[in-house]
Amino acid sequence: MSKVAPPLPAGRWLTPGYKVLACLSRGMADVYDVWSKERECRCVAKVLQPDRVNDTKAQRRLLREGLLLRELSHPHIVRLYEILWEPSPVLILETLTGATLSHIIKKHHRLGLTDLAPLGIHVCSAIHYLHHHAEFLHLDLKPSNIVCEQGHAKVIDFSIAQRPGQGHKGAGTRAYLAPEQARGDLVTPATDVWGIGVVLFEAATGRKAFHAGNNGDYEQLTRRAESVGNYCRLPVQLTTAIDSCLEPDPKHRPRVDELAKTLNRWT
Repeated sequence: MSKVAPPLPAGRWLTPGYKVLACLSRGMADVYDVWSKERECRCVAKVLQPDRVNDTKAQRRLLREGLLLRELSHPHIVRLYEILWEPSPVLILETLTGATLSHIIKKHHRLGLTDLAPLGIHVCSAIHYLHHHAEFLHLDLKPSNIVCEQGHAKVIDFSIAQRPGQGHKGAGTRAYLAPEQARGDLVTPATDVWGIGVVLFEAATGRKAFHAGNNGDYEQLTRRAESVGNYCRLPVQLTTAIDSCLEPDPKHRPRVDELAKTLNRWT
């Protein structure tokens, strides 16, 4: 197995006009904090890892994310500045100075109702727009893909977004997959409602609704989610709304706008 090249060091030019300040994360793609010479500000650059720059499938996936983000303009969705096409694709995104929801949960353990309801409304707003404006699904909603700053939440990472239709078995983050994603069945707007539900469950309780099995199993295929009310005190209607998002059958989950309407009662 070939060794992955180290990330670019600070001070190196990623591309003409964008200087690396730091490597933020590594995964399917490398994410860098960069300085934009043209904009005179920090930006985020998402690039393929060095061993994937000639991988046409990885290139198409990154470009698909960029082309989708280019069509989106919403206060609760990360903003794309531009796509650089040569010599390999680079997405230039706005810098978000807040913390991921996963970091906030780790630090504060759980969110109170006054923070939980606005968080849910912001995510619902972003996902409703994604579904109706672009006719795409996010399919990877989780606390690490939501950035919060001064009560304002933004959804990030649209790398596996797709149109409603046949899903790809296991695509996404194991503990957060809807049952239909785990099975590779059809994915629909209700699949993202599940994603909102697992995010709200974790934000409200400080614990995951499901855990990734060590042997490749999916807990969400073997048991129902426990009620969020087992671990925290919330208004009955809100408890019912979050629990209904985690119904195994997509047809029994609320619509995004119905969920937002419920959450609006506590803002």
